[in-house]
Amino acid sequence: MFITRECDYAVRVIRALAGETRLSVSEICEREVITAPFAYKILKKLQKAKIVKGYRGVHGGYSLNKQPEELTLFDVYYAIDPEMFIIECLNPKNCCVRDGHDGVPCLVHRELEGIQTEIWAMLRRKTLAQLLAGE
Repeated sequence: MFITRECDYAVRVIRALAGETRLSVSEICEREVITAPFAYKILKKLQKAKIVKGYRGVHGGYSLNKQPEELTLFDVYYAIDPEMFIIECLNPKNCCVRDGHDGVPCLVHRELEGIQTEIWAMLRRKTLAQLLAGE
């Protein structure tokens, strides 16, 4: 699993919105140095995950639907890339061809499952409020 630029920028979007009642896409882009098309793509995914709320019209824009105290890096990354696996065979959609082959477990697969679990736990250990406050 690589943390993609899209995941990184999603955290930037949250950072821009934190403490604000509402920001336009152009304000978010200016604050966080993100292009508008990329910001729209990210905001759409964050809105689908109910992390941000979108407003239409002249005074439209976006606001946080969840507070930074309720969010972790995992929540944001998962909203952007729900298939955050360090290797394809850990994704339940892609069965490991070696694990259980001929009744023999793949020990590498089992080790990587543990590593994946630890990575996810680390991404959940602090809230975005803690991260943004420098804790």
